[in-house]
Amino acid sequence: MDTNDRESSPSSGSADPAGQTAAERKAVWRKQLVDKRQKLADSAWRNDLLQRVMRVWLIERSDSVIGAYWPIKGEFDPLPALFRWQEAGLEEDAQGAQRHRRISLPVVNKVDKTLTFYTWYPGCPMEEDAYGIPKPKDTEIVVPTLIFVPCVGYGPGGFRLGYGGGFYDRTLASLQPKPFTVGLGYDFGYLPYLQPEAHDMPLDAILADTGVMWPEK
Repeated sequence: MDTNDRESSPSSGSADPAGQTAAERKAVWRKQLVDKRQKLADSAWRNDLLQRVMRVWLIERSDSVIGAYWPIKGEFDPLPALFRWQEAGLEEDAQGAQRHRRISLPVVNKVDKTLTFYTWYPGCPMEEDAYGIPKPKDTEIVVPTLIFVPCVGYGPGGFRLGYGGGFYDRTLASLQPKPFTVGLGYDFGYLPYLQPEAHDMPLDAILADTGVMWPEK
């Protein structure tokens, strides 16, 4: 990311304006970052970099069921990298070294507003959920041990700025054992003044187009 890009990022501003609540600050950052993300002139280049970061990071993981998401509002698309991860598992499976790997996508439970993960594969039947987001249709429910989470922004300690619905926080609080969680976003999404609220749950790692953003090396 060049100097001009960093200077135009919401994360480069001064400390939080006086008089704003945490929710109000998050709403401002959320709008700025989503607008910036949807207007990126170098999105293809950034996406390619983050695909590579994901693939390298996954090499050391032993998970066989991974949760991801269907990208909206200019989000990074994790599915191509995960499909390659799945294909690599099939090659290892032929040698008896790896169980079949599965990718899953979340579906919102309308009652408790948590997420249930359904198996996804390229070309599987899809339908829109209540929010207009594509979801797998009539596929198997699975429990991922690793979940990739979209980040609008992220801050110190591995805390994430999402869309404000709280779906991931509620889901992670309800799952036992808790899956390993990895945020995916762009480097300009770093918010040094992001402060967690009581319900916010930190991620275990955050990956961006410039590398591993959390935990800090």
